[in-house]
Amino acid sequence: MSRIERINPGKIYSDAVDYHGFVFLRGMTAKDTSKDIKGQTADILAQIDAALEERGTDKTRILSAQIWLSDISLRDQMNEVWTPWVAPGQAPARACVESKLATPNMLVEIMVVACK
Repeated sequence: MSRIERINPGKIYSDAVDYHGFVFLRGMTAKDTSKDIKGQTADILAQIDAALEERGTDKTRILSAQIWLSDISLRDQMNEVWTPWVAPGQAPARACVESKLATPNMLVEIMVVACK
């Protein structure tokens, strides 16, 4: 049976799960929720870069992304940060939907799955 490695497991989630060459990151939100949508998105993408590097992979290996926005009208502004961040020719399968997030100041949450 393949080993499942749970990174910083807590009561309700782990920061990441590493299994059989796949890295599943938790949904990430901005550390500073006083920023606008572009600032929050940039903050999250930097966190994703760091988390993937810790697990021995990078954004060129992202297979899928799920993005939740507090208001779908923020999508174009979020994409202004997302699009240049994505490695050319390496766009993952992606969903982007409107959702009520944990606090009113949270504008975006992003979760990715990558391979090594």
